[in-house]
Amino acid sequence: MATIQIHNISKSYGALQAVRDISFEVQAGEIFGLIGPDGAGKTTLFRILVTLLLPDAGSATVAGLDVVKDYKQLRQRIGYMPGRFSLYQDLTVEENLEFFASVFGTSIRENYDLIAPIYVQIEPFKNRRAGALSGGMKQKLALCCALIHKPEVLLLDEPGTGVDPVSRKEFWDMLRQLRDGGLTMLVSTPYMDEAALCDRVALIQKGQIMALDTPQGIIAAFRQPLFAVRSGNMYQLIKDLRTMEGVADCYAFGEYAHVKALQLPATSKLSGSLVERFLTEKNHRNIEVKPTEPTIEDCFIELMKN
Repeated sequence: MATIQIHNISKSYGALQAVRDISFEVQAGEIFGLIGPDGAGKTTLFRILVTLLLPDAGSATVAGLDVVKDYKQLRQRIGYMPGRFSLYQDLTVEENLEFFASVFGTSIRENYDLIAPIYVQIEPFKNRRAGALSGGMKQKLALCCALIHKPEVLLLDEPGTGVDPVSRKEFWDMLRQLRDGGLTMLVSTPYMDEAALCDRVALIQKGQIMALDTPQGIIAAFRQPLFAVRSGNMYQLIKDLRTMEGVADCYAFGEYAHVKALQLPATSKLSGSLVERFLTEKNHRNIEVKPTEPTIEDCFIELMKN
């Protein structure tokens, strides 16, 4: 059963169309990821779903409630973590939690079992002001405040932004525990590696959904051979490989360049040895060529360019 239903949602800011005719559903008890770069429309869509913005067109329901008509009731049944830390920096950890619990007519003691696995990590700092916490601790406190009233749906807008890799991993471990407890979550992120941590994902760019599937399904749709290549001169390597016959695309990918082959007849497939020979003829040194498996980022680049 779908907990979030989005039908043909659009939103513009003057001449800029931030969200273009978006439709998808989030099923009960899943982590659904909205994956895309800054400016793709993720935050605009989130603000519509949490009743902070009115859509120009389309409709959406969250937990069975319309985001426009039923906004008052809906605010009681969702938890929201905005991308920017928005708790009271001059209040302590405990004071922030008590305040948000009181807003929803509950208490820390009443719902402690839900936040306990997260709160125990920040409880030693309960008398510290929120503004003095580290980035990872701030995110854990924000998550506790979003959960304190036992929401049916949790919406997290770029929760890993500005947080170190270890804290990001810990945060996602917490989200999976909440998912295993039956909580439905919609998470946005610009980090492509976080897509693999979701049950299903939608890739968004310029306000439009480019693909929607499981992470494995999106990767399976990438059918061209892919090579990881490097040499002593990476800038020139990328320029040269873009001119090679049989190469569909070449782009920087960490310390390597990823080379995507054209879908050629079986008699003329691009191979690692052909790539190495081509680069040798171009006077490259310290050449390394190896087949590699595509990632969500490779799929995103392909969809964006197509």
